[in-house]
Amino acid sequence: MDERSDDVAMDDLSTVHPGDKTSSIKKLDMGRHDNNERDIPREERVGIESDHPPAQGRTEQTDRLAAKRTVDSRFECTECGYRAAFRSHLLIHARKHAGDKPYKCDQCDYSATQKGNLDRHMAKHTGEKPYMCGECGYRTADRSALTVHMRTHTGVKPYKCDQCDYFTTRKSNLDRHMAKHTGEKPYMCGECGYRTAGHTTLTRHMRTHTGEKPYKCDQCEYSAAMKGNLDQHMAKHNKPYMCGECGYRTAIRSNLSVHMRTHTGQKFNKCDQCDYSTAQKSHLDDHIARHNGEKPFMCGECGYRTARKSDLSRHMRTHTGEKPYKCDQCAYSAARKGHLDRHIAKHIVELKTPINVTSASIMLQ
Repeated sequence: MDERSDDVAMDDLSTVHPGDKTSSIKKLDMGRHDNNERDIPREERVGIESDHPPAQGRTEQTDRLAAKRTVDSRFECTECGYRAAFRSHLLIHARKHAGDKPYKCDQCDYSATQKGNLDRHMAKHTGEKPYMCGECGYRTADRSALTVHMRTHTGVKPYKCDQCDYFTTRKSNLDRHMAKHTGEKPYMCGECGYRTAGHTTLTRHMRTHTGEKPYKCDQCEYSAAMKGNLDQHMAKHNKPYMCGECGYRTAIRSNLSVHMRTHTGQKFNKCDQCDYSTAQKSHLDDHIARHNGEKPFMCGECGYRTARKSDLSRHMRTHTGEKPYKCDQCAYSAARKGHLDRHIAKHIVELKTPINVTSASIMLQ
């Protein structure tokens, strides 16, 4: 398929004005040419669609794009009112309504509305990661991902909420944050009606229907629907820090330091409002929250609030359908480790149950 087919000539096509009821999709079919869409980093390209442009760390390019947003956002989708600075961007947007995904992977069933998305997908098959961070050696298949990664070193957070003091390094984070102000959940699952404020959240949710597990362990056959689960799994292959008292192993040295306190009985973290003390600061933070009633962790999907980050993580699985705890003896999986522990106990009971074998039963065989 022609890689230039998703771009439309600016000069040959008319503007869509408010009140013009002609389908934007039909008008877009009048002509096409390459507007160098691929030369614009994906993070900045997507930013063209945002009502919340970057607030700091601007470059000449982002200033130019911001001007386009405010002065030339004249191309309007008649389906939903979305406005764009370029007709090619409106064409790409229109595919969301039409369900058109012209870019097909020749190695699996994946298809995409944009060629850049297909290119990033193909990297999963080839394993190529040509873009490297000069600060820490991080590598990626996606140039825009490297741009975002570099912000972890520079501290630049170009996306700012215009309703509060929130800043972020990624536009997608800002979009999810803005949904907390507006309450909008524009992304809906066609299978079960689940709605979310974030496109990436919907993508993860869809894997509960498709069974897709794109994140593969390169040391065993494990695969996961979410990268965070793969990261946790990989730590099991490499746990260099071991407790000399009980053999406990961990991939993180600070975890071992905290674990050692269970043997020494040290509890450095003390509550200044009562006699409570604990070996872990996170436990003290949870305890303090009970005194002041604070619940700083909130679910962006349903508004559930909690004093503990771990509680929010467990709660989010009710939305994503994620079940990271797998039984190694059967196909059972669970959203909580406690549920898996109870399940494993059933296998142990089965193993300990004596089998009554009589001479008569042996003869019958």
